[in-house]
Amino acid sequence: MKKVYAFLADGMEEVEALMVIDLLRRTKQLEVVTVSVTDDLLIESSHKIRVYADQKISDIDFEQGDCIFLPGGMPGTTNLEQCSLLTEQVKAYAEQGKVVAAICAAPSILSHLGLLVDKNATSYPSFASEMNCKNYGGGVVTDGNIVTAKGLGVALEMGLELIRILVDAQCSQTVAETIQFEG
Repeated sequence: MKKVYAFLADGMEEVEALMVIDLLRRTKQLEVVTVSVTDDLLIESSHKIRVYADQKISDIDFEQGDCIFLPGGMPGTTNLEQCSLLTEQVKAYAEQGKVVAAICAAPSILSHLGLLVDKNATSYPSFASEMNCKNYGGGVVTDGNIVTAKGLGVALEMGLELIRILVDAQCSQTVAETIQFEG
């Protein structure tokens, strides 16, 4: 079973995070582990909603993962990017061909790490100037092992795209039908 590490930080956009996590877990074919980037499992979102992560970053084995997912939100994105262990592993996953996914403001982290120079990518529009990529724009953009999404409005599509990549198209379609998504 493939393992997805979904990283949570204070100030995250909770619906982006939870929509993708929920969809991936619905497959029953992916192990999704929510991970706090601090020594506290309790995360407070940008809208003051509290969520408990499954594990702390210091307790996970990155070698066991197949995908890193970074939700957006502010200052959640800033808090994710300030975690050097996370940014080192994002680079390692990208270099190893493992899936790296980021939504809203979080694709800017990938850009700051130099991972998008030869990639098509997108982000929340106010971060467009920070996106050093080959081509910019779109709702959900997959280029090789990198998946970026514009924001909350496409979180559902991003979740389904990650299912397509990590499991298969049929599973993605089944989950879409189960939740009554007709996109």
